[in-house]
Amino acid sequence: MFLDDVRIFVRAGAGGDGAATMRREAHVPRGGPDGGDGGRGGSIYLRVDAGQTALHDFRYKHHFGATPGGRGERQKRHGKAGDDLYLAVPPGTAVLDGESGALIADLVAVGQEVMVAKGGRGGLGNTHFATAVHQAPKHAQRGEPGEERWLRLELRLIADVGLVGLPNAGKSTLLAALTNATPKIASYPFTTLEPNLGVMDLGEDDGRRPTIADVPGLIEGASAGLGLGHAFLRHVERTRILLHVVDGAAKDPAWDHAVIRDELEAHDPALLRKPMLVVFNKLDLAAAREAWPAFRAAMDAAGTGVVAISADDGEGLPELRAAVADLLPDLEGLEAPPDPAGVVVHRLEAAGDGYTIEREDGAFRVRGKRVERLTNQTNFDNEESAERFQRELRRTGIDAALRKAGIRQGDQVRIAAYELEWEPLEDDE
Repeated sequence: MFLDDVRIFVRAGAGGDGAATMRREAHVPRGGPDGGDGGRGGSIYLRVDAGQTALHDFRYKHHFGATPGGRGERQKRHGKAGDDLYLAVPPGTAVLDGESGALIADLVAVGQEVMVAKGGRGGLGNTHFATAVHQAPKHAQRGEPGEERWLRLELRLIADVGLVGLPNAGKSTLLAALTNATPKIASYPFTTLEPNLGVMDLGEDDGRRPTIADVPGLIEGASAGLGLGHAFLRHVERTRILLHVVDGAAKDPAWDHAVIRDELEAHDPALLRKPMLVVFNKLDLAAAREAWPAFRAAMDAAGTGVVAISADDGEGLPELRAAVADLLPDLEGLEAPPDPAGVVVHRLEAAGDGYTIEREDGAFRVRGKRVERLTNQTNFDNEESAERFQRELRRTGIDAALRKAGIRQGDQVRIAAYELEWEPLEDDE
């Protein structure tokens, strides 16, 4: 089974907690805080691997997690950073956000990578919170949770030549004739249920070895989701040139040709701007030989290149190879990816202390990147840490905003994954 569209869940490692320890050494009175910082959590990356041709690694496993960072220790020892996790994907993998569908990265070049889940920051140890007034703080930060998200991975084959056409036009037979590929071949429609790849030999004096992709047969309405072709139209987007294979023995080869052009245009008009060669196939059959002169005249009138062949007995294949060779770039150009070197979409994180407050099922929901990070890194079992958290809410204006929104003692406040009971600081009373 050819796997080219999967959903996966990734969770980066959480940062390690900072330590809240005090020096305990002989002859060192009031040694002061010596808690080390927690290590950062491992991040998750997708990296292009030339050895991958499909998304088979994600067929049975859909959840992936990186390791968390280690806890800080006494004597200012930092926790160990979590190990990053690298997942191998084939060239041509588009990475989309599983919820919004927004493009995160389009990975084309071998070795290209993108971070899809960032590891959480390690918490600071109590050594960071000592002041001249408060010399023995018991407060230390908890590690920040790692990012988590659903992703959709969509593979679009990278090939130099794409074969398109109606079912039973002879694309698989042509692929087998031009390359060493061994696709399933039969005399009935929809024999090909998944794309097949092969490498074409252009001749002893030509060092180029273009790849050819045989895309399952399209039907009228494929661009709107009909038939088998809908799921595979994207695989011709990255090709350098298209070979449009027409069944010369069909009832109306010109109509067949027009159907596929219409479907390509409906899917993406840019496909018709690619170099294209029409391949009039099955010249070994009497019906095709009879239809060939009129079909060639129609293609010549439209300024469309056309070659007549018989993929079954090899007639016309040398002329086809020569025509393909003329359409392809030179050896240096062929070694570069058909698409640009891929793209990674960088989105700046919101800066500042921005936040929103809204009512949610009788509670107050506070949203904001900075306040959520503060909440995640607070140890509410530590009285000093909890009081520090409340003072930070006052400093950022969130406390005043909650009061303005009508909060009362005992009301529930939801921040990140926490649900807290609101109480005023003692000096408020």
